[in-house]
Amino acid sequence: MKQFLIFTVKTLLLLFVLMVALDFIYTTVYLQSSSRGKIDYVYNSEARYYDVVILGSSRANNHFVAPLFKEKGFKTFNYGMSGGHLFEASLLLKLMVERRYKIKNVILEADLNLSNEQQSESVASKFLPYIHNSETIKAHFAQQPNFWVNYYIPFYRYIVFEPQIGFREMYNTARKKPTKLLDHLGYYALGKNPNANMKNNLSNLKPLHNKYYEEIKQICAANKINLIAVMTPMCTNTKGLDYFEKVRQVYPEIHNYENAVEGDHYFSSCGHLNDTGARKFTAVIINDFF
Repeated sequence: MKQFLIFTVKTLLLLFVLMVALDFIYTTVYLQSSSRGKIDYVYNSEARYYDVVILGSSRANNHFVAPLFKEKGFKTFNYGMSGGHLFEASLLLKLMVERRYKIKNVILEADLNLSNEQQSESVASKFLPYIHNSETIKAHFAQQPNFWVNYYIPFYRYIVFEPQIGFREMYNTARKKPTKLLDHLGYYALGKNPNANMKNNLSNLKPLHNKYYEEIKQICAANKINLIAVMTPMCTNTKGLDYFEKVRQVYPEIHNYENAVEGDHYFSSCGHLNDTGARKFTAVIINDFF
């Protein structure tokens, strides 16, 4: 029995040492990367200047054609992240400010993502390699239910979020294998999808007095950044379109562009414009605000 206990203790100790070593290796690799995605592109960067920074979910990533801003003389980057929520948009903006970015305008897609205050695990997990190196990231995650295990158990976060930050991603990061996420100034164009389901139902969504939207407003005010919050287009056959009016009742300052582009031929799916539609929508935004 004594030998078994000694063996068990030694095994657990060896496992703990291995987890610490792997945690160190993975984290070191991620701390050297700035070309795999938008989070490391910001985290491992120094001060940048932008006329326009775009934040939000896929409805920002696919809807705002950053090169069109550049053609008009505005230095712009689209930091919209597919699958992201305002939780991640707020944190990304905090990191930009922390790195002394000079930003004149932030265009924030604030519509469907106002209906929740949850993190998007697929996107939020990509901040976790830096959680021990950044007080900003640590504080942002501190109230999340899984914070303790992600922060205090070595290598745990890399196991749980293996598809996002596990071995394959670490290996590709170490090899500096490029992705398309930073191409076209961060804008990701969608094509026409003949099999797309051009129906949606927003009836069950309710806009919240969202804490992360409030954070973004406060950050912009404190740093003299002009915040332009907008709601972006939906396809015609969408139920519950009064959701956008409900948003205006909670936040009158958010500009409603839900019907700025009409016609399903401009959409790749009901909630996402194709490239032609995105260019049409971006032209409207540039004309109205710039």
